[in-house]
Amino acid sequence: MENTSSPSGIKFVLRSFHYRNYRLFFSGQGISLIGTWIQNIAVSWLVYRLTNSEFLLGVVGFAGQIPAFVLTPFAGVLADRWNRRQILVATQTLAMLQALALAFLVLSGNVTIWHLIPLSVFLGLVNAFDTPARQSFVVDIIEKKEDLGNAIALNSSMFNGARLVGPSIAGMLIAGVGEGICFLLNGISYIAVILALLAMRIKPRQAKPGKTLVLNEFREGLAYTWGFSPIKYILSLLALVSLVGMPYSVLMPVFAREILKGGPHTLGFLMGASGTGALAGAYFLASRRNTRGLETFIPAAAGIFGAGLAAFSRSGSLGLSMSLLVLTGFCMMVNMASCNTVLQTIVDDDKRGRVMSLYTTAFMGMMPFGSLLGGGLAARIGAADTVLLGGISCIAGALVFAAKLPALRKAVAARQTGTDCGPPDARSI
Repeated sequence: MENTSSPSGIKFVLRSFHYRNYRLFFSGQGISLIGTWIQNIAVSWLVYRLTNSEFLLGVVGFAGQIPAFVLTPFAGVLADRWNRRQILVATQTLAMLQALALAFLVLSGNVTIWHLIPLSVFLGLVNAFDTPARQSFVVDIIEKKEDLGNAIALNSSMFNGARLVGPSIAGMLIAGVGEGICFLLNGISYIAVILALLAMRIKPRQAKPGKTLVLNEFREGLAYTWGFSPIKYILSLLALVSLVGMPYSVLMPVFAREILKGGPHTLGFLMGASGTGALAGAYFLASRRNTRGLETFIPAAAGIFGAGLAAFSRSGSLGLSMSLLVLTGFCMMVNMASCNTVLQTIVDDDKRGRVMSLYTTAFMGMMPFGSLLGGGLAARIGAADTVLLGGISCIAGALVFAAKLPALRKAVAARQTGTDCGPPDARSI
């Protein structure tokens, strides 16, 4: 049914703020995410300061992200079974304790690389359970399904607004007072999201009883996902971009110090530029009235992202590098959020947690292997050539996906009309 009021402008872009629970979620998570980005930059700079090793940058990235690959698919089963808000309160509390432990080690002068690796693994374990619950939780706080795409885009804008602000703050803090204060501020920032979660008024969701084994439900979710070609190819392209494209962020300290001859301020500028582009991409998606046509954005954004990375790898100028990172940040966000929105639109509600856990595995779960691969390649052929190869690979994957778009649209149409044996609730991309 058409909405006769048809709001426009900024009120339309921000329409998900009509929901009290979403306002709480956005404000609490927004504060916490600024702290998270401050910590991310501080960790990468601390590792490089302690070791001067591109390879160990990759190792620490691998340690923090490998739990997502191993555990997130099973955590998605629990997100379908358990109370998602309670999961989030628990994971945010544990993440706060990890940040405070880092702060204590650095401020006391006792930190070593061998502290950073296990603490990164611990945070990765927490995030493996946090991310699928948080992705699925959006449905619990947005009452009208037609606003779901807007809420996902606004979540992306929140994430990348923090990505814009956090690194800039981190660069100043690292240069002025050191990494320890960065970790302390991140630990304190978790209080905001925990209080926001506790203040929400949410209709009780019928939790799914664990009548079957977690492994069986995981297999059911995997068969559901891999049996529907649009979901399968979306996740495959996302996994490729994450594996070969996203390691550029792990290598950013090398570009800042070795290629652009800068320091922590330069690192903050580079990450801030990427965040600016991503924020613009999120606004672009939030301003769209519906999800129609998003499937076309997926390969286009992935291809331009790859081209931007290739050009960035050849740049020796801070201004040009920042401009290219704005472009790559925009395309990365459009690709990632379009994949998320399309999946949320076509997936059955009772399998949402499992499908979104596989989305998390494709995006975050491949990052540890990308970090390890990127760090290892950078140690052998240099950071610039490593990013160049990643960009070329993203372009190739985008071209393959684009060639399959007509067949994917037919598969969705077949599900919609009931001529295919797939999930009955699948709707048009």
